[in-house]
Amino acid sequence: MKKILPLILSLLLVSAVGVFAQNTPPSNQSAGTATTAQSGGQQAAAPAQPKPELDTGATAWMIVASALVLMMTIPGLAFFYGGLVRRKNVLSTMMHSFAITAIVSVQWVVIGYSLAFGSSHGFLAPFIGGFKWAFLNGIGPNDLSPYVDPLMPTHAVPHYIYIMFQAMFAIITPALISGAFAERMKFGGFVLFTLLWSTLVYDPIAHWVWSSDGWLAHLGALDFAGGTVVHMNSGIAALVTALMLGKRRYFHDTSTPPHNVPYVVLGAALLWVGWFGFNAGSGVGADGLAASAFLVTNTATAMAALTWMLMDVIFHGKPTTVGAATGAVAGLVAITPASGFVNVPGSLVIGIVVSVVCYLAVVYLKGKFKYDDALDAFGVHGIGGMWGSLGTGLFATAMIQPGINGLFYGNPKQMLFQLADIGAVLVYSFVVTAIIFKVVDLLVGMRANPKEEDMGMDLSQHNEKAYTVLE
Repeated sequence: MKKILPLILSLLLVSAVGVFAQNTPPSNQSAGTATTAQSGGQQAAAPAQPKPELDTGATAWMIVASALVLMMTIPGLAFFYGGLVRRKNVLSTMMHSFAITAIVSVQWVVIGYSLAFGSSHGFLAPFIGGFKWAFLNGIGPNDLSPYVDPLMPTHAVPHYIYIMFQAMFAIITPALISGAFAERMKFGGFVLFTLLWSTLVYDPIAHWVWSSDGWLAHLGALDFAGGTVVHMNSGIAALVTALMLGKRRYFHDTSTPPHNVPYVVLGAALLWVGWFGFNAGSGVGADGLAASAFLVTNTATAMAALTWMLMDVIFHGKPTTVGAATGAVAGLVAITPASGFVNVPGSLVIGIVVSVVCYLAVVYLKGKFKYDDALDAFGVHGIGGMWGSLGTGLFATAMIQPGINGLFYGNPKQMLFQLADIGAVLVYSFVVTAIIFKVVDLLVGMRANPKEEDMGMDLSQHNEKAYTVLE
């Protein structure tokens, strides 16, 4: 840690000097709109456009939605993951979510938002944004939000609140990965890995799918709220880190049941509630599309929880609380990319299927290949995100958004676009995550030593205990 923090602070300082040296004055126009057009080598005034007015209702909703999405990471994911580990690792596990919130909040305003949603030039434009908005340079409090996706009827809300809303997605994505390497990663390596992964993996993929310049957006791939950008992306990275980090000590010899099931339920409940901001907020408006996303999110989640409980009864004789919570989270994952495109029948099918495929991945796939994905980040988010993207291609209907149909509504091409989305994110996330892991491991090390792991991450990494009195 002593080597990493000065390095990070130095990079931030150098970047700040470079950006502010440009002395670019703030723009008073909405981001993403042009003031001039090129014609015959001369600048000509663009046709006058009516100035959009601030939508105060949409703005109020987006502020609430942003807070709800933040609640998904802290405290939601922190409690969900914290309850699933052993008592000697609960603080370190919760600290992952808390530290990521701090790290990515700074990274996002320094460079992340610009890379994800800014514009670059030439052949790079479809793949990564530029540095124009580094440190949010040129964006003022009265600027309105950019129209980053023509498929979504973005309302006139402040650019700042749109930036904050997207920041919450950037925060929770690496936090989801932490479930795979819980109980065995050094905190210093974790910090550097998180910073590099957010910059080199999350930001480019967000640009591909959600920026108006992104190549997957132009292709026609649908991802309303993060099935591939957030969940499949983090799930693949989780699998890579689990494989490269290796298994926990005594992984085969010692059962590791959750140390605090009430924490798991509390975390899952907070995730369920917060997810309405995640999905219903992704249309960037307080309207019928938000209402539809809200409805199908709840429906798919409930159906998935019921299906997981049924699977527990079939295979183990009784429904479990942890199983119901896990099923609910799987349902939330799968409906995320589809929430702005599918109706209630589609959401019910998505909820049923995701619990079946994720249950099989968690119980049988992991058992067969014996990789140590500690908290099933790949089994739930990776597999669930893939199915959600495919389900979008199957069940999208013009009833929800005009002109957008999936396979079952007469548009088989949409499945090809979804498969391209899945394949591109899978390959890029896998390869670049592996490279980042290897570099960080060489620089500062990633795996705690056996003594630290036996002691527990709480004591060895943070010199703290969660509980001072044994029950």
